[in-house]
Amino acid sequence: MPWLRRRRARAGPLVRLAAVAMFLTTPVWAQEVQSALLTLDQERLFVESAFGRAAIARERAATTELEQENKRIEAELVAEELALTELRKTLPAAEFAARAEAFDVKVEEIRKNQDAKARLLAEAREKDRQEFLRVAVPILGELLNEKQAVAIVDKQMVIISLSAIDVTDEAIAKVDAALAAAPDEPSAP
Repeated sequence: MPWLRRRRARAGPLVRLAAVAMFLTTPVWAQEVQSALLTLDQERLFVESAFGRAAIARERAATTELEQENKRIEAELVAEELALTELRKTLPAAEFAARAEAFDVKVEEIRKNQDAKARLLAEAREKDRQEFLRVAVPILGELLNEKQAVAIVDKQMVIISLSAIDVTDEAIAKVDAALAAAPDEPSAP
């Protein structure tokens, strides 16, 4: 039995060494998780990419410009309507009716034009998103292969997961690199 005691004494430090080694390598293991599923925050992928930031800034500037134009036009129309209301007192009914009708036609035309501008902004936003996806989807496919996974799911659809399977940051970096090499800027309205 003394032999057995010596064996146990030698095994103690080895077991402790193995436990320390496992403890020290656990964070590395957690970062290198192989998973059949990966998660991706689609909105963050667009919003935090250089392309997305540029598209959003351009959209905000165009929206602000359109809003300012709408306010200016509204103020002009209000002033014109007040002037027309004052003229009602002095104009013959037929002439006032003609001017009022012309004003209504003008207002409807302005509304159509401004609505068309708003639609163009929405179309430009959609075009930017489509262009972004055209570049991002093949990159996401490469990430899928690199990680040896079978699917990438939207992070918003996952109830709980390891952060190690979230590839959003990698996707942003790769998309930025791919789009930095592209000659075209995101579309402008």
